Amino acid sequence: MAERACLENMYILKGIGGSNPPASANMFNFFKKRQKKSRNLKEILDFIKKLEKDFHNLSRELESLKKESKFSIQKIGIVRFNPFSEIGGAQSFSIAFLDGKNNGVVITSLYTREGNRVYGKPIKNGKSEYLLSEEEKEALKKAISKNNEKRKSKLNPSTNA
Repeated sequence: MAERACLENMYILKGIGGSNPPASANMFNFFKKRQKKSRNLKEILDFIKKLEKDFHNLSRELESLKKESKFSIQKIGIVRFNPFSEIGGAQSFSIAFLDGKNNGVVITSLYTREGNRVYGKPIKNGKSEYLLSEEEKEALKKAISKNNEKRKSKLNPSTNA
């Protein structure tokens, strides 16, 4: 019995089953994907309508994602610096995190031997209602200019050399 199953499988695998392949051959055909071919114009038109509906759904979802992404962090600018001459290594930094409308925050960390101080200042439309240090202004400028560079490179791809 086992020998017969082995021989049937060998016929199937080698493709020498002839016009009457063993019954087990149907099992293998069952798992093959069959692509349904359109037989008439109505089926083709129905398929095109389905594709059109799918396209409109994807377009709506893309627009929704574009709107939502305006509120995520898209631009980052960082500046490391040394505010005190007795401490080396530029351990202090200012970093700006902005969304698509230049709203966000600037965080500054001042490192000293005695400790570390961290300050945060809100940013709205690329400006702060609080006085910004030179390093914070530079981090903000870097974040805003990075987005402008991306826009320019998208408009003029030949500058990406």
